[in-house]
Amino acid sequence: MHIELTEAQATTLLDMLDLHLGNMSTEIAATDNPGYRRGLRERRDHLRFVRTALAGAGTGDRAPTTSS
Repeated sequence: MHIELTEAQATTLLDMLDLHLGNMSTEIAATDNPGYRRGLRERRDHLRFVRTALAGAGTGDRAPTTSS
């Protein structure tokens, strides 16, 4: 799949991904259900991949987030 974004759109998306990834770490830590936690971790991994790809696609020198 290919998506074209303006620089402003890409920056906004990076900001939203950073915010959501940070919030996910808190939610994962607070989740007691192992299956739900596993699903959250998988989703976080997908979002990290998207964030890394977006950051490497010419959206400036922003490093990938390191939220766990």
